[in-house]
Amino acid sequence: MPKNYIYNLIMLIDFISKKLDTAKYKLLKDKTYFGEIPSLRGVWANAKTLEDCREELKEVLEGWLILRISQFLILVCLLPL
Repeated sequence: MPKNYIYNLIMLIDFISKKLDTAKYKLLKDKTYFGEIPSLRGVWANAKTLEDCREELKEVLEGWLILRISQFLILVCLLPL
């Protein structure tokens, strides 16, 4: 594999990890969990358990990244935190 591919993959994995570290979670009145990444509008999840909410939030973040990259949108959020 080309070096750039490995570098880009590591960069994306690092980005996902760092953004998930900034996630905020709360227990709602209906006893479900809500999670969001405040710096990324529209990246949120809701699930019955905290663990399921975390997993769903990760999937939403990955989908958000794929959409942004596929549309060649500027990823300002990839700048250093």
